[in-house]
Amino acid sequence: MTAHTSIDLAASQASASRRPLRVALFGFGTVGASVARILADRTELGGRIELTHVFNRDVARKRVDWVPPAVTWTQSVEDALASHPDVVVEVMGGVEDAHTIVRRALEQGASVVTANKMLLAAHGPELLRLAGERGAQIRFEAAVGGGVPLIHGVREGLSGDTLTGVAGILNGTCNYILSRMSDTDEAMDVVLKDAQKLGYAEADPTADVDGFDAAAKLVVLAGIAFRRHMKLDDIPRGTIRTISSADFRYARRLGCTIRQISQMHEHAGHFYASVGPALVPGGSSFGRNRGANNVVTIYGKYGGESAFSGAGAGGPATAVAVVSDLLALTGRSGPDAEIWEPVGLGEPPARAYYLRFIVRDRPGILAAIATALADEHVNLDAVLQEPGYPKEALPFVITVEPCEESSLRRALARISAEPWHAEPPLALPMLMDENS
Repeated sequence: MTAHTSIDLAASQASASRRPLRVALFGFGTVGASVARILADRTELGGRIELTHVFNRDVARKRVDWVPPAVTWTQSVEDALASHPDVVVEVMGGVEDAHTIVRRALEQGASVVTANKMLLAAHGPELLRLAGERGAQIRFEAAVGGGVPLIHGVREGLSGDTLTGVAGILNGTCNYILSRMSDTDEAMDVVLKDAQKLGYAEADPTADVDGFDAAAKLVVLAGIAFRRHMKLDDIPRGTIRTISSADFRYARRLGCTIRQISQMHEHAGHFYASVGPALVPGGSSFGRNRGANNVVTIYGKYGGESAFSGAGAGGPATAVAVVSDLLALTGRSGPDAEIWEPVGLGEPPARAYYLRFIVRDRPGILAAIATALADEHVNLDAVLQEPGYPKEALPFVITVEPCEESSLRRALARISAEPWHAEPPLALPMLMDENS
């Protein structure tokens, strides 16, 4: 190669590094439209990011006049990818179609920005490995925490620490429901219907209230924090559907409230994880969290606790995280290729539990419960019974001292077989220390 040719090549590379990133946007729903709106409104970003294509099924109904006329609208995946974008933004949702598009984008050397936690939970290790092989990047700040810069904070802000645990409120819908029930003593079905009317909850709220959404986010967060990949189906999940207004009254007597908590910790050389309702101190960062906000605490061996909080849902908040990832890519550099190693999950360490029973009252119920617990070496701590409830559906609460979860489950299986239950017993961990 001659000196003249070398100079020309260097000049060409420098010119390419200065031109805007060509971006193909896949999905023009709430989040996709918000991404496009930010890029259209923030004209000062035009020298760094250029939206070239918008893909959506039945794209004609999605067209808006505020998107620059130079943008190509298409319902053909082939056309969008044939434009050879520098970055594909995937905000379609779903798993399999999104997986196909993201994989093809990475194979042709395009970087990817996605808000799709379900995609990452299912295929994260594979896609990260492919990105590393092709010299591309996959960024996903918007996949966990919405507008909270959680992924960046953990990946880059805490990279100097050895992390030991993560715990937090990762689903804004559940937090809205539970915090409102705590404040008003309304029933779950009433609050859920209002959450659906307000747009916080879907018509089918299963993913939120039964823990699937939060569990997928926890998979992604664990990958960033620990470089470990949990299988989504391996994470124990509890529903919030069984929480009643009576539970909040009893929780207040204990100085607590109830929140959906997602957590993964390292203990005695193994990891444990869970998603579900738990008692937390009323004055803790989790207990004080209201509405649809997220709050997450990261635990480090050297740096102690670091907390992140903010809007956890909504198109604009999520779109801000997507555009932030795009701007990070304009620097043409990023984190080293990540590998998430598979990890199995063990049982959590001994911890205290809140046990709520609703019974058809008769003599001998407390004795039967105490005997079943004692036979599994589970010690009672306190018995609480609020007045004013009917004898045919009488709620009362027993708290137990820290015990092994497996021992408690065996005792509850025996107790649940008794004929005097009006409803199945409820067991919630008591996270009096958030790192537990």
